[in-house]
Amino acid sequence: MNYEHQEYITGYLDEVCRIAKEISREAIDKLVQELVILREKEGRLFILGVGGSAGNATHAVNDFRKIVAIEAYTPTDNVSELTARINDDGWESCFANWLQGCRLSQNDAVLIFSVGGGNKEKNVSVNLINAMQYAKEVQAKIFGIVGRDGGYTKIVADVCVVVPTVNASTVTPHAEAFQSVLWHLVVSHPSLKVHEMKWESTS
Repeated sequence: MNYEHQEYITGYLDEVCRIAKEISREAIDKLVQELVILREKEGRLFILGVGGSAGNATHAVNDFRKIVAIEAYTPTDNVSELTARINDDGWESCFANWLQGCRLSQNDAVLIFSVGGGNKEKNVSVNLINAMQYAKEVQAKIFGIVGRDGGYTKIVADVCVVVPTVNASTVTPHAEAFQSVLWHLVVSHPSLKVHEMKWESTS
């Protein structure tokens, strides 16, 4: 193997280990407890993300519904509606308007998957910011699994798990990968899991 390639692979995996060690256990535990409360009051979970985070949101919806028995949704699962909202309402308001159409209420929660969490001043991920502002208006809970410094999500969320930045050049892949690590941790947590997963239940 080329030495430079081997060095990159080793360095990348070392970063993964460092992130796993540094990530806040307290924030993860708080997220689990908030989701337990959400399920107990039969609230719904709306998961929002853009790009790779949108792909993660689709997968996570399946796991929260199937494994945890929380009613969950993401706008990217209905391409016709989402693109119609983007075309008619605009990109910046599409998520907020979708939540409004879903009749988001104080019994529900919004979960944000994002690399940077949104930045109002720099006009980054304004669609997520507007969605969180709407969630605040109706007093829904806001949860986040985000990278960098947590951005706007960390400022307004009831619980925000921040994926630590250990290398500025690999922020995106680590943030998106740890979204998956963390939601899988959450749905398999004994306080939340109500249905066994296929391979864990197959002898």
